[in-house]
Amino acid sequence: MVRSIFLALLSCSLLRAQVSNALVREAKFPWTVVRDNLFKMAEKMPAENYDFKPTAEIESFGQRLAHIAGANLFVCQGVMGNQTTVARPASTSKPQLIALLKQASTACDSAFDSLSDAAAMEKISSRLGGPFPPEPTRTKLATLNNMVRHSNEVYGYMCVYLRLKGIVPPSSAPE
Repeated sequence: MVRSIFLALLSCSLLRAQVSNALVREAKFPWTVVRDNLFKMAEKMPAENYDFKPTAEIESFGQRLAHIAGANLFVCQGVMGNQTTVARPASTSKPQLIALLKQASTACDSAFDSLSDAAAMEKISSRLGGPFPPEPTRTKLATLNNMVRHSNEVYGYMCVYLRLKGIVPPSSAPE
């Protein structure tokens, strides 16, 4: 009898552990999708095309990749309380930008993984990772969701660069 009660209590605690942080876990899923697409995109574009611009007025593929990697690194470090300024690299070489993208992705994975659902609701400065709402603060989760939205926006924008070079974007050619 005691053993049955113990097993029942243990089962309840394991069930609770499985559903804990459900909010953060659900929010992380779209991040992993766009993170992986950005990596695949960076790998698919040949190094000689990192300077490619569809028109003279807009940034090159490498500059766009530097933008999203730097923005994600800034936001995710900020969510974890490690606010730093991230300077865009002067070079837009493929190896350097893929390394920066990896650094940013590791920081963002860590930001999601560091949060409980309760911690995700903590307020931080709304100036972290724009667009800036009128309120002076927003939740960590809202900030991370905005980072994911921005990553998807830039990924979609950069798909045009690939298409113009005859390359099928990762999300259109799943493995």
